Parts: sequence; C-alpha cells; structure tokens
Amino acid sequence: MSSSPAPLFRAKCVAVGSALPEKRLTNDDLEKMVETNSDWILSRTGIRERRIAEPGTPLSDLATPAAQQCLERAGVDASELDGIIIATITGDYVMPTTANVVQHKLGAHKAFAFDMLNACNGFVAAISTGASFIESGRAKKVLVLGGDIMSSIIDYTDRNTCILFGDGCGAVLLEAGEPDGPGIIDFELHSDGGNADLLSVPSSGSACPASVEAIENHLIYLTQSGKQVFSHAVRRMCEVAGSMLERNNLNNDDIDLLVPHQANQRIIEPVARRLGLPMDKVVVNIDRVANTTDGTIPLAIADAFADGQIADGTRLMLVAFGGGFSWGACYLTWGR
Repeated sequence: MSSSPAPLFRAKCVAVGSALPEKRLTNDDLEKMVETNSDWILSRTGIRERRIAEPGTPLSDLATPAAQQCLERAGVDASELDGIIIATITGDYVMPTTANVVQHKLGAHKAFAFDMLNACNGFVAAISTGASFIESGRAKKVLVLGGDIMSSIIDYTDRNTCILFGDGCGAVLLEAGEPDGPGIIDFELHSDGGNADLLSVPSSGSACPASVEAIENHLIYLTQSGKQVFSHAVRRMCEVAGSMLERNNLNNDDIDLLVPHQANQRIIEPVARRLGLPMDKVVVNIDRVANTTDGTIPLAIADAFADGQIADGTRLMLVAFGGGFSWGACYLTWGR
C-alpha cells in the first residue's frame, strides 16, 4: 500500500476562546435535589460545582461569544473564515446545524459550517477534521468549537448522572502554516459501536422518536453504565495516547501539557500515571465546570492559556473518550 502524500500545510492552533453560563450549581445545591452529599461527589468525581444555563438557552448563545473571543485574540475577522465546525450533542436544533446559526451570527459569510456528533470525543474529532481541510489546501482558516448544554438532557432525579455534567463552550482557531512548522502534528481516532448502549440518550433520533411514553420513561435523558464506561475510558485513553507517542517516536518528555477529557478526576489521574506524567503537567478544571462533554478540552485549553501554561511552542497532547464508544488523541505544538 502506498503511503499518504505529504500534507501541503500544517494546521496551526493560534487562539482560544470560551464561554460559560453565569449560574453555578454546587454539590451543596445537589444535596437538596437528590439523595447524595457534597463530600461523596467530590471524592468520587473531583467535582465541586458546574455551570448551568437557564432553561431554553441555545448552544449558539455560548458558542458565539466563545468564537468572538477566539477571533479577537487571533486578530482575525469572521469574514476571513473558510469553515466553522462545532462538536456538540446538544445543538440548537437537529436542523439547522448550530454551526450554521453561529456562522450567521458571526457574519462569516464565506465559511462552510457543520456540526459533528461524536459525544465526548467530539472536539478531538472536529479539530482533526479541521486540520485535514487545512492540510489538503482546501481551507486556510477553520474555527473549531466544542460545547454542550448538557443540562438539557440530564435527569436531575438521577443521582448517578446529574452530579457529573455541566454546560459550556470553547473555540480554537486553526490557520494554515508551513508543513514542517508548529501546529497539529498528528491525530488518531477510533470507534467501537458494540458498546453503544452503555452510554446513550435512548430517545434522541429516529430509532426511538420523542413521544409521551419516552418522556414518561425518562428516555429523553442521558443514561450510562458508570463502572463499565469508566474502565473503557481509562484503557482506551491510555492506549491512544501511547500509540500517538510511539508512532511519532516521542516520549512523555515531549508532552508539556496533557489536556484530557474532563469526565472524572478518577479517570484523569490513572491516565496521567500510565503516561508517566506528574499532575502539574495535566490540565484539570473538572472541579469548577464538571463534564461539559464536547466542551471539556477547549475549555481546559482556555483555562491553561489564561493561567499562562500555554504559549507559543507549548506541546499539547489532547485525549478523549466518549459515547459511541469513540476515542482519540491529537498531538500539537501551540501558536504561530
């Protein structure tokens, strides 16, 4: 089999933006809603609070300011964008896509726009897709967003899921650069549909359309088999990050920051240990924003940037696992 042609360009990650709802839902608040307690939540998940949007808030209300902040930091006008990709499972609508809504709100009139559904691995898949457009020469500037209004599909009578999730959105701008310069060096994506039922929203499409019965049976909300998802997440995130290092002849000294999907502190820590990374080289914000699904990685990048942990030349490993099952990793050098 012949090898793939060398990319014409490398996709540079040049700026990041974020947006969170103002409302905070703390563990103490949840104690009053379901049978749980704050210390148990913290010890089992690492979460202290999560941000929750007001009911009826569309994702585009978070995606648009996140995008605007990102573009402002990059010094790029929306009219220069060639594409907008939004990773989400809680878009404004099934049709039109949230990316189309945001494209209009930004005034990015020449940009193609589409959503990607890949659960918690969505942002890694989206940034990899954006990079592919740039590597092929099909686009020069692609805005990649990840975000969810998870409160819209969470059953707040289910203590096993309602403690885990929050709302938020982040954005990263990709630009075309020299093929041997900084940017997205490699990515790897995987799927296993055989375990799809372990983490799903049963009534969310044509297989089980919304109905009175679906609502009464709570089928419109996210369900998961926590222990099984946990074990798969740790194993698969370690595997794909390790594969990325091996394929590129790298070791853990080549990672300045690990940016993992923020699903659970008890998933993040073993992944770091297996990669031989101290926790001071791991970005963690799950304590403040919980699991925002597609939003976790770009929001973590935004926090690390704000804290001065990310600058031009910083080497990042992004790694995620989510429903589907799907998982992936992306290795990149930040900046122009």
